[in-house]
Amino acid sequence: MSAGAGTDPPLAVRIAVDIGGTFTDGIAQIDADGAILTAKELTTPQDPSLAVATVVAELLRQAGLVAEARGLEVLHRDVVHGTTLVTNAILERKGARTGLVVTRGTADTLRIAREMRYDLYDLDIELPEPLVDRTDVIEIDGRLDARGTELEPVSDRALEDVVAHVRERGIESLGICLLHAYLEPAHEERVARYLRHALPKLSISVSNRVANEIREYERMSTVAANAYVQPLAATYLRKLRRSLEEVGAVGPLRIMLSSGGFTSDQSAADDPIDLLESGPAGGVLSALNTAALVGVTDVLTFDMGGTTAKACVATDGAPAITYLFEAARARRFKKGSGLPILVPSIDLIEIGAGGGSIASRDALGLLKVGPQSAGAAPGPVCYGLGGHDPTVTDADLMLGYLDPDSFLGGRMRLDARLSEAAMQRLAGELGIAPMKLAQGICEVVNESMASAARVHVAEKGLDPRGLTMVATGGAGPVHAVEVAHKLGIRRILCSVAAGVGSCLGFLSAPARADRAWSNARMLHAVDSAELVRVMRHLRASAAKELAQAGVAEESMVFVIVADLRYAGQGHSIAVELSFDELDTGLAAMIARRFEQRYVQLYGQTLPGGVLQVVTWRLRGRSAQRSQEFHLEPSATPGSRAATAGYRRIYLPPLQRFGEVPVHDRYALAPGTVLEGPLLLQEAESTVVVARPARVEVLPNRSLSITLPQDDRSSR
Repeated sequence: MSAGAGTDPPLAVRIAVDIGGTFTDGIAQIDADGAILTAKELTTPQDPSLAVATVVAELLRQAGLVAEARGLEVLHRDVVHGTTLVTNAILERKGARTGLVVTRGTADTLRIAREMRYDLYDLDIELPEPLVDRTDVIEIDGRLDARGTELEPVSDRALEDVVAHVRERGIESLGICLLHAYLEPAHEERVARYLRHALPKLSISVSNRVANEIREYERMSTVAANAYVQPLAATYLRKLRRSLEEVGAVGPLRIMLSSGGFTSDQSAADDPIDLLESGPAGGVLSALNTAALVGVTDVLTFDMGGTTAKACVATDGAPAITYLFEAARARRFKKGSGLPILVPSIDLIEIGAGGGSIASRDALGLLKVGPQSAGAAPGPVCYGLGGHDPTVTDADLMLGYLDPDSFLGGRMRLDARLSEAAMQRLAGELGIAPMKLAQGICEVVNESMASAARVHVAEKGLDPRGLTMVATGGAGPVHAVEVAHKLGIRRILCSVAAGVGSCLGFLSAPARADRAWSNARMLHAVDSAELVRVMRHLRASAAKELAQAGVAEESMVFVIVADLRYAGQGHSIAVELSFDELDTGLAAMIARRFEQRYVQLYGQTLPGGVLQVVTWRLRGRSAQRSQEFHLEPSATPGSRAATAGYRRIYLPPLQRFGEVPVHDRYALAPGTVLEGPLLLQEAESTVVVARPARVEVLPNRSLSITLPQDDRSSR
């Protein structure tokens, strides 16, 4: 026991870990005031839990040293974890043998889908293959009408046939999706009870719990996906918990959700489909937390890691939430080419490649970057782990943006000669010089990311020039300034430990639980008494889930969201209200808020339009506040020199190389003001300012980079 144990409070440690395509990142918060330690390891694709356990063990080791120096014990509170497990399982088709129980006559819903082509002129169009084989879709009798009234009961004979089919086909997981179950779940619950009794080892997903919403195809696709990944997720979470306990992490395991909150590992195992975008959600939360600390509310988050880059628009300090997500797209950037999933998710857009994205020659003989990625194994060529094709990271190294001797704080050395050899091979195919190829790779990546982000911002009815960019991810600070310049954005923020920024988001995230009730009615016909009764029921269910995640009842916050549209339209707009507003002029208040948002998006309202409410939603979360983080002083010794020398880097405005100062980011005192071009190095990333700019170290050691006004930003 450490000296002083029993007299002073222990060192309370919270850990956040995010599995990326290339690296697994970790942060330990060791003080209530936000002191953090960091760790980063190559992801282990064959068993992601190995890298997680390694990162957690390293963080606990560092925390132990801090505790020993202070004469304290270590108290491990919890691990908050984000994972790509669910996304990868669907992409790679590595889920369980899945069956699906449906109402007779609807067995082909997954294959009929929307009966639409996402690209009218693509003669070789690819459509996503359903996750459930047609022979494992089981039709049963029993039927409800569109108001939830029973027309025909479910028979025992039908249930016996389901049991026989499951046993004969070796089905491991089963989804249940019956017509109109979002209005009346009795039939689905009867089927589930029977099967749990007859087949106790079978994983079962029920649509009224996984996706209690209108839209038959989308609901069926969601419950099928949840069933497909449920056994894999449950096994992974059990194994992860054991691995964490073996390295001394004995506190609760929390899992990040796509919606930007976390839940208990048990809830995550029951509804793993809610984890689809858990890692990217952390990056958004980290960016918003950084912005809030300096009073910025309108933000474009830019999170670039080893595999992909993602962006999100947030206004008034909150990101937009979407309730329809696409997984496993046949065409990566083609909306409509994936499997629709009804889960609450931060409205992100994948805007380009990551550091490990591979450069190649396309069919027209032109330079192409991505979507293939070198991932963690073998990784970029410069890692020296067997990579052969040049990547964005190799280009960054050749252009001087990365220091081969200080990558990951010097724990991993990059081999520039390997990058040059790989670049030489591709340059020969393209008929250009290797250095021109490196410049081209960065230009293609930056331009494609800026173009995609520009469209994403415009779809929100906004102008990017009115936003502040916040950069996170290992490659985010490397490319953020150039992408912001292309968008006309003048200010870029970069938090401490931005290279592991998703983990900062995990630590600042609230617990969250979402519920939905679809009951399409004209707004003027909504029964307020019925609505209050249903919302109270949903609140009780959400409160139970929040309590499992460790939230005290007095800390729970609930918001109601109504999805509205003009009658006859296909898409809806979300309007928020509180519980207190349910009984106070509900229809007029909702109509007013809907029209304000409609005008913002489309310029005017629809004359004579009648409003229809499609779905009521309830969002429950723990109380949330901005969290200020800073690196533990022992991890950033003050004896280091602020300027680490000079390095030749490529300067895009001048289209040539030039010498720029290299600064040790955390040796710079708050209040320091520098003029770009320059580099600021840290263990997890490098902030590249390759053009004139004002760089200020803020009081919390975040960076504020301001670009000068120019012709581009005044357009």
